[in-house]
Amino acid sequence: QLVESGGGLVQAGGSLRLSCTASGRTFSGYGTAWFRQAPGKGREFVAATSRNGGNTWCADSVKGRFTVSRDNAKNTMYLQMNSLKPEDTADYYCAAGRVILSTYRDYEAYSYWGQGTLVTVSS
Repeated sequence: QLVESGGGLVQAGGSLRLSCTASGRTFSGYGTAWFRQAPGKGREFVAATSRNGGNTWCADSVKGRFTVSRDNAKNTMYLQMNSLKPEDTADYYCAAGRVILSTYRDYEAYSYWGQGTLVTVSS
């Protein structure tokens, strides 16, 4: 089970940190990622980490503003979001799966999903 937290309402230019905590599984055995879905749009890749957190990837749209990390000892993944823009408004979902390098951006590669947390950025 994956549970996200940390969403909320923030003004443009502000920051939020999302957390995703896993239970019931060995967290370190899975690659993890954040996706988001804005109203009326498809699910979009945001960021991902390798199983040990040594490798991370971010979408071009958030590069330089968002940072993904994980702490396997706490079974938790984080998404630090800075310089938020109104277009970052979306439901943010964490995902975990036994993904391979070529598929980390594909939501179909992930087997486990959280329920989502809403991030709203006002202008």
